[in-house]
Amino acid sequence: MGALTDEMKQVVERQRLGFVATVCADGTPNVSPKGTVCVLDDDHLMFADIRSPGTVANLRENPGIEVNVVDPLLRKGYRFKGQAEVLEGGADFDRLIPIFASRGTVDAPRRIRAIVVMRVDFAQPLISPGYDRGADEASMRAHWTRYYLGDGGPV
Repeated sequence: MGALTDEMKQVVERQRLGFVATVCADGTPNVSPKGTVCVLDDDHLMFADIRSPGTVANLRENPGIEVNVVDPLLRKGYRFKGQAEVLEGGADFDRLIPIFASRGTVDAPRRIRAIVVMRVDFAQPLISPGYDRGADEASMRAHWTRYYLGDGGPV
């Protein structure tokens, strides 16, 4: 079995938006949202470099990466840690481009500058402290739906 469970894969595929953490050359953190995060296989996630020059530059120097994917209504998701490889051309790049096109990335072959493939070495659930008070998924979804529609109360 790979690092990614079926539940993890479902969350990633459903959300698509991941927050990617890398380390800058000066040692400071960099977090950047990526709307193309998807599952490649049982051990790898990937995302497209459309407007990610800082993220890609950081990964060229230090391939350590963390990706967080969270359902904003359920307040549950996963933290994935691992190593990244930046693909800027070649057979693997050419093989992966159509995946992004099939997922709705408009004009993928022209817009995608690189593809980042992340080997997942560690994965851990992210769960809101709201569940500590006995909330279930239905109540969390209802609360955050009301909140985002402008009718939410205190958390």
